Amino acid sequence: MDDLFVKEERGQAGKIDRAAPLATRMRPRSLDEFVGQEHILGPGKLLRRAIEADRLPSVILSGPPGTGKTTLAHIIADMTHAEFVRLSGVESNVGEMRRVIAAAINRLRTSGRKTILFIDEIHHFNKTQQDILLPDVEGGSLRLIGATTYNPFFYVNSALVSRSQVFQLEPLRVEQLEQLIDRALADKEHGLGHYQVKIDNDARRHLAKLSDGDARKCLNALEIGVLTTPAKVAPPSLVASETKASKDARSIIHFTLAAAEESIQQKAVVYDRAGDAHYDTISAFIKSMRASDEKGAMYWLAKMLHAGEDFRFIARRIVIFASEDVGLADPDALPLAVATQQAVEFVGLPEARIPLAHATAYMCRAQKSREAYDALNEASEKIEMEQTKRVPEDLKNKHFPVNPGDEDR
Repeated sequence: MDDLFVKEERGQAGKIDRAAPLATRMRPRSLDEFVGQEHILGPGKLLRRAIEADRLPSVILSGPPGTGKTTLAHIIADMTHAEFVRLSGVESNVGEMRRVIAAAINRLRTSGRKTILFIDEIHHFNKTQQDILLPDVEGGSLRLIGATTYNPFFYVNSALVSRSQVFQLEPLRVEQLEQLIDRALADKEHGLGHYQVKIDNDARRHLAKLSDGDARKCLNALEIGVLTTPAKVAPPSLVASETKASKDARSIIHFTLAAAEESIQQKAVVYDRAGDAHYDTISAFIKSMRASDEKGAMYWLAKMLHAGEDFRFIARRIVIFASEDVGLADPDALPLAVATQQAVEFVGLPEARIPLAHATAYMCRAQKSREAYDALNEASEKIEMEQTKRVPEDLKNKHFPVNPGDEDR
């Protein structure tokens, strides 16, 4: 079955597909080679213990691209004694899922061997597809590993989440990406070690920083840079050892900052307008304005605009902020925010970014008062928690005569 992770395809016998991208060839083959995610894979951590003991429960791995979700699945496939089956949330259908589940049940009954089902991009499964898994995950006929770049509490069936351990993978740090770069340049079997590459420190740092914590993006940018940079005879200062004659004849690829800039091209902002990055970034924007951090607010505004966020959404949030956070401290804030909303509708992009920046700077510099907002919340809480009060007589509408016996009017 082509959905299985076959060990021979993983290079266990020393074979490697040289046509595969560098990030695929350099996948760690054990937990000791895995870089990052110490909070769940460090010594003694729950996920590491479960993998090493081959006692893995159903889990959902959530995190940005290039943080190691699929790599972990490969490692588990190599370490487990259970049957390991892989499906794709993009490509697989209900019929295929039912066949996998039926095979898992039969395998458990006839041989006692368990099945681990890895579903990549599980958020692409609709509710019906996810519901199919519930009885067998709960009954123990198979164990699930789901991988998703989205928040599983929003995009995965809540019943399925409740039956699984959720592990959040974090973007890799710059230092960790630099470690992966050096490892790839030194590895002659799977990496670029058969090339003679001299990478400058600023070039290494540039690749790592602009990869935004994505190991796949970092390594693939490194590969294209190395493969497209012509080798030149190395000056003696770039060769650490050997005789002078061999130094003079040796050719190297000098990977400079300019080569790194060409390799990575433009920074790809990790941002999905319907997912976590959307909410996290607008939250950072609002909290920066609340803290009067103008520089920070401008950064998050620029990120949203660069990533294609709806400028009307940003304008609406500024209008809300003007009343909720600035409020009575500066009554001019709300009219300015409303004018900004009208201005961006009138001029559109790219000029709409200018009034948005104007309004953002104003909100950062304005005095803040949440008195009106807090008073409304306090009154709302009383309405919800206490018995509803009747309108006192002196506050009732007295413009119309009250009929006898109609005191409640």
